[in-house]
Formats: sequence, structure tokens, C-alpha cells
Amino acid sequence: MDLRLDGKKALITGGSRGIGKAIAKAMVDSGAEVMITSRKAESCEETANEIGCLWEAGHVGRPEDAERIVAATMDRLGGVDILVNNAGTGPYNGPTIDCDIPRWNKTFEVNLTAPLVFSQLCWNSYMKENDGVIINIASVGGFSTNEFIGVYDISKAALIHLTKQLGAELGPQVRVNALCPGLVKTDFAKFLWEGDKGDEVAQNYPLKRLGEPEDVAAAAVWLAAESGRWITGQAIVLDGGGMVKFPSA
Repeated sequence: MDLRLDGKKALITGGSRGIGKAIAKAMVDSGAEVMITSRKAESCEETANEIGCLWEAGHVGRPEDAERIVAATMDRLGGVDILVNNAGTGPYNGPTIDCDIPRWNKTFEVNLTAPLVFSQLCWNSYMKENDGVIINIASVGGFSTNEFIGVYDISKAALIHLTKQLGAELGPQVRVNALCPGLVKTDFAKFLWEGDKGDEVAQNYPLKRLGEPEDVAAAAVWLAAESGRWITGQAIVLDGGGMVKFPSA
């Protein structure tokens, strides 16, 4: 099955570091032309120069920035065959019942509303007439509860359902799927794995290691390519077996 993306145009949010950067590099290596975006222009430019892609800085949670980013992608690449909604935020850690509304709103603005807005823009400007693939980066947290990052996980659970809904609505022109990583060694999740914490978590996984950004990137290329041609509306878990581990005594 073909895993190449030659001739495809991809837009990746949160593409300057971590999982987004790994996906951008993997897609460039697979033959795609790639546009990345994130808030800081310096980070975007540095990553773009490193992996050989284009960039347009902006805040994904602002609809006006999203419109500019998609318009720039259309202008400079000529289309958007692949949209990866990777940008995420988690400004609040603690009991959900105590979360202040500003941080609740910010979480959902970036983690849920932005993927919808980018999907709408790409659908209306290109994909409706030319087909395409949308990949949402969710989380295994969307399937369970957590005493520290419940608000983040609630937003990812909503993103998983948005994936199913859009998968039903946008076929056959567009396939929409979610990747749901477990704990991946990124700066964003560093507070969960730095020091001895990561080793402790890894020992609970059947595969005995944490995820790397490249693990998620490989799955994204597989979904975007012809290999994923009969898959839509799915939430695919990448967690080293964490969800099937034996329960603790």
C-alpha cells in the first residue's frame, strides 16, 4: 500500500515543535508540500528552515488568524489536501469543579473550536470540490477521567466526537479521523514525564516505553496516504498498550 504523499498539500497547526513538527517532517519526507503554523514566528521560521516547509504564524484560537492562515496556504501551495489539527493547550491543571471560566474557555477555544474553524475553512475553500483528509490530534485522555488534567481531557473527548460527526458529514469527499496518543515525550507534556515519572508510567505500559513524536507522525502519514483510504470517523489510540494494561492490584 502506498505511503507516499507526493503532490499533496498539507497544513499543520501547532507545527513548529513536538508532535506537530514530527508530523510536518514526516509529510515532507513523504513528498508533501507543507505549511506549518503556530503563534511564534521565530519558532515557525526555525522549524521551516530545518525541515523544508513553508510557515505562516498565527493564533489558531482567533478565527481571523485562521482565515489568514488558510488563505496563505491556498495562495502559496494552491490547495489543502491534508489538514492536521494538532495545536493544543492545557492552561489549567486541577479538579474540573474548580476550573475558572477564562481557562475553561481558552482550552475549548484552541482544542475544539479551532479544529472546527480550520475544517470549515479548508472544506469551503478547497476540499469540498477536491477531496481531502482531516486528522485531529486528540488524546487517550478523551476516553477516561483524570484528577489533574480533566478539563484538557474533556476537550479531547469533545474533539473525538467532532471527528465522528465530521466523518459522517463530509464523506465521501473528505476522510476525518483522530489520533489519540498516550503520554508522548514532548515539551508540552513534560510535567507528566520529566524525572522519574516517565519511567514509572512506561513500566505500566505493555510496550515499556513512552511515545515519541515520530510514533504519532508515522500514524498520521499512514492515515493521510492511500493506506488510510477506507478509514473515516475513527479515533485511533497510540499509547504503548496503556489502555489494555492489567489493572493494578
